[in-house]
Amino acid sequence: MDENATSNYQQGFEISGDFPSQPPSKFFDDDGRPKRTGTLWTASAHIITAVIGSGVLALAWATAQLGWVAGPSVLFLFSFVTYYCSCLLASCYRTGDPVTGKRNYTYMEAVKTNLGGFKFKICGFIQYFNLTGTTIGYTIAASISMMAIKRSSCFHEKGHESSCGVSGTPFMLLFGGVEILLSQIPDFHQISWLSMVAAVMSFTYSAIGLGLGIAKFAENGSIKGSLSGISVGEVTQTQKIWRSFQAFGAIAFAYSYSLVLIEIQDTIKSPPAEQQTMKKATLISVITTTIFYMLCGCFGYASFGDHAPGNLLTGFGFYDPFWLVDIANIAIVIHLIGAYQVFAQPLFAFVEQTAEQHFPESKLITKDINVPIPGYKPYKLNVFRLIWRSMFVCMTTIVAMLMPFFEDVVGILGAFGFWPLTVYFPIEMYITQKKIPKWSNKWISLQILSAACFVISVCAAAGSIAGVINDLKVYKPFKTMY
Repeated sequence: MDENATSNYQQGFEISGDFPSQPPSKFFDDDGRPKRTGTLWTASAHIITAVIGSGVLALAWATAQLGWVAGPSVLFLFSFVTYYCSCLLASCYRTGDPVTGKRNYTYMEAVKTNLGGFKFKICGFIQYFNLTGTTIGYTIAASISMMAIKRSSCFHEKGHESSCGVSGTPFMLLFGGVEILLSQIPDFHQISWLSMVAAVMSFTYSAIGLGLGIAKFAENGSIKGSLSGISVGEVTQTQKIWRSFQAFGAIAFAYSYSLVLIEIQDTIKSPPAEQQTMKKATLISVITTTIFYMLCGCFGYASFGDHAPGNLLTGFGFYDPFWLVDIANIAIVIHLIGAYQVFAQPLFAFVEQTAEQHFPESKLITKDINVPIPGYKPYKLNVFRLIWRSMFVCMTTIVAMLMPFFEDVVGILGAFGFWPLTVYFPIEMYITQKKIPKWSNKWISLQILSAACFVISVCAAAGSIAGVINDLKVYKPFKTMY
């Protein structure tokens, strides 16, 4: 295998012909690629990093819009649908035999293999739009947490009634600078350490948010909130409807990771079959995240009632102990630094693969420059990767500065990506791969599930778009102040 072919693998691409199928060996898998090393725990870490993100902080607000009956019920419903459809999607990693069948290295490739070219193009647009939108949402969330750290110190020094206004623009630029550096990690396979750190951080801030919620609940001595959610009077009847729809989008975003599931599965070693490991990792991750989500959403609502903040740790439902709130927000920032890469790497790989296919003779795209690092192997610097990935990070940072509405952005992303990526395509691929007869009981059940999730997604999108329109009435670009 020549140096260029090895480099192509390291980018995480499918390059037809460079890696012919062969019996697995000590150093290579059955597709001719270097041996995969992922395990149940690394896959779980990737999933938890992708799932327990900034969305958890909006769940108290989402529960407040829906109330004690609908709030926990919707959380559980989304967890079940996410787990079930993720298992269907995991079955589509290999086409044909689950042990020896052809691998689909990306979500888009699985759609192309099972459903054909037209749906493949639609899926690609939705997936990469959602990946891009998620990185924008994470830039916004990270800057809000950094602002919260600065405001927390201000409140501690000047009192809780002080204005302590802080601009978000410098913090978004700082976050973008860090991501430019990390985006030069060549591929998904080399960010396992980053996912591990991010997963630990996600548990850290979720646990702190939960602990503060429990303490606030104990301090109140009573359960706030109502069976039906925020009352008319606090908001108008129309606002209540729109905000309830927006809550669906926020919850959908909190469970969103299907768009990187196949890419995560492609890091797992075998035997056992990759889908077996992935289904176990999905079960572990969804159960873990659902417990956290239920506790954070419910205790946050019990503590603040109708006035639950849109972001539990940056909306200043909690002021003290200020140092603990600061630790939680630092953990959020570190987690989002890693989560940004988990969602950006599949997009990076797609663009670089496409560029290499169209310009195979271009040294700008294909040639690596060895940069010596004392005490380590030389770093392979690719000029095209450096330029394009840096431009992408700059673009997401600028858009984040233009539209820094945390609750609305996560609602739109959740609504736009949940039905097609988490439900529709996995169900359709599973039906095709397993050759489930049309109008059979199983086919009808799967179609009913897909239709119900489509209706929920449409409602969530409508509510979140209404929220953005409302925010834009009073917003001035590049002047984010909290």
